[in-house]
Amino acid sequence: MATEASFKVRKWRRQRLVGTCAAVFLGLVLLLAVWGKALNPAAFVEQIRFEGLDFFGQAFSIAFLALALEIAIGMALVLGVRRLWVLIPAALLVAFFLFLTGRTYWLFSQGLLAETDSCGCFGNLFVRTPSQAFWQDLWLLGLPMVLAFVGRPRPGGPFPVVRTTLVGLVTVAGLAFAWKAPELPLDDLATRLKPGVEVGELCAGSEGSDTRICLDALLTELETGRHRVVISNLDEPVFLDGVDRLNELIYDGSDAGVWVLSGAPPEEVAAFGWTWAPTFEVREVPEALLRPLFRRLPRSFVIEDGRVTQTFDGLPPAAAKPVGDA
Repeated sequence: MATEASFKVRKWRRQRLVGTCAAVFLGLVLLLAVWGKALNPAAFVEQIRFEGLDFFGQAFSIAFLALALEIAIGMALVLGVRRLWVLIPAALLVAFFLFLTGRTYWLFSQGLLAETDSCGCFGNLFVRTPSQAFWQDLWLLGLPMVLAFVGRPRPGGPFPVVRTTLVGLVTVAGLAFAWKAPELPLDDLATRLKPGVEVGELCAGSEGSDTRICLDALLTELETGRHRVVISNLDEPVFLDGVDRLNELIYDGSDAGVWVLSGAPPEEVAAFGWTWAPTFEVREVPEALLRPLFRRLPRSFVIEDGRVTQTFDGLPPAAAKPVGDA
């Protein structure tokens, strides 16, 4: 009898270990996703609209409500709170994520969406095609979610006051961070554009895909020499106010080219040229390639021999010197 009882105890401990590890892993994945979206909440709001979830036009409120839910559930799972009032909302959240990525995957397979129209679940932290997003979420979220129910504490135990309070505090702090993030100097962290990145690494589409396009293929001039590059909409007020300044950069003696990258269509680029007569060149770049490179427009960067050396919030300064110059 004692042997049977000890066997049951060992079995229960193994199940509890499996369930706890699965819950902690799932919680960490959710918190990683929150981090990626909190760095750039405006892009998350855009994703809410793209998915058709901006009910009553409240995309901003829905985005922050989703962040609060992800933070709370993620922290609760990491802290080992595996009660039904945590696991059931977690299961519903995971099912909803799988529905979204599954729907996008199906639309992509039917040719109704581009490869770059993937779930922004992790912000700009990872580049994923619709198929990768669905299958990765199935294993990273679906499987741990099922295992998190294994060996959960029996009902009737003491309420986890301390851990629940900590969940609430972290949730509030996370939302405050997301609220203030656009004002913080986090662009190099929140986007794929940062010092040290090669121009050929700034791409849209997955590796090996026929639809993959990279910035070095669109602007082969950037592979050699020094260049100052501005990303902006052509009707952006800050950009228009700085057109004369950009024109003057050509003659500031820094020996650096000046380029403007925009997702504007050819007719808008042509109209801008006729109206403003810029000395710099405007190049049309697909929005899917540009969007992960900024949080606010305009954003600028310096390239030296195909490598990003500096980034700027707004227009570039007057004298962009080579790295290492006094």
